[in-house]
Amino acid sequence: MKFWPASKVFGFFSNDLAIDLGTANTVIYVRNKGVILDQPSVVAVKSGTSEVLAAGVRAKEMLGKTPESIVACRPMRDGVIASYELTESMLRYFISEVHNNRKTFVRPRMIIGVPSGITQVERRAVEDSARQAGAREVYTIMEPMAAAIGAGLPVAEPAGNMIVDIGGGTTEVAIISLKDVVFCKSVRVGGDEMDQAIVQYVKRKYNLLIGERTAEQIKIQIGTAILDKDSRKMDIKGRDLVTGVPKTISFSDVEVFEALAEPISVIIDAIRSALENAPPELSSDLVDRGIMMAGGGSQLRKLDELISKVTGLPTTLAENPLLGVVLGAGKVLDELDFFRDTLMK
Repeated sequence: MKFWPASKVFGFFSNDLAIDLGTANTVIYVRNKGVILDQPSVVAVKSGTSEVLAAGVRAKEMLGKTPESIVACRPMRDGVIASYELTESMLRYFISEVHNNRKTFVRPRMIIGVPSGITQVERRAVEDSARQAGAREVYTIMEPMAAAIGAGLPVAEPAGNMIVDIGGGTTEVAIISLKDVVFCKSVRVGGDEMDQAIVQYVKRKYNLLIGERTAEQIKIQIGTAILDKDSRKMDIKGRDLVTGVPKTISFSDVEVFEALAEPISVIIDAIRSALENAPPELSSDLVDRGIMMAGGGSQLRKLDELISKVTGLPTTLAENPLLGVVLGAGKVLDELDFFRDTLMK
């Protein structure tokens, strides 16, 4: 009678997963099926327990609107775990959704994208939380490496490839050659920091308190890194800090531009730092190949133009900037033997 190894038995009953466990969104790629889940990294639980009431879009709608009996929050901050128990609960919920709520024999292998500046303790928290959520094996890959693979850059060649991955919590700037990172700069500034900058600007200038979701809408609709001749405006609602009553004001793209100046300058400085530290031979490759941008934050209007203007290098936005990390991690999962060198040791 033939006995199968446990790992093979589990393999029959599970689908291996690649996960972009992001500050803003959690995206899951299932081997041989593609991207199955793309949800906000938000979870709602009963107060004092880890019982999940909602996760993803439904939980995001609850942010700032829950009674005392329910806690709705983002368990990820700056690209790393802020709440271990809630991250585990959220992951378990999403994995169950991907596997159609099957509870038995679901022990997938997982590849998870993590920021390059992650500490050993933070990385161990990610791996442990994935194992607790049901993984039988956990691999981690640097987000800029995964984003570069997902954007279709030839990372295996002996040539310089530069990726700027602007996520919700972090911005990763990396120069890659021969399946490894030659230089990487990670700053904890991303889409969330931009939203906070808008919140603080409105508070300072108008004495008006707005929520993060409103700030995100402002950034998406009228945010820009370079001002146009045609000005754009939108009405925003919030609470007047002087009178305490709801109030509506008109907000312009010039004001958003001013609010975003500081976080954008931090990202530009990180790009400059990477270029200054690049070996001369790789620098010459970048003149021809330019800079590839990925991540949700890279979609800010005219940000690619600004980076190109500042660096003098051609700058391109990836075809699927929001899915770059998970598509890259998924490609590694599909061709694990070829891409094994790209995984974190």
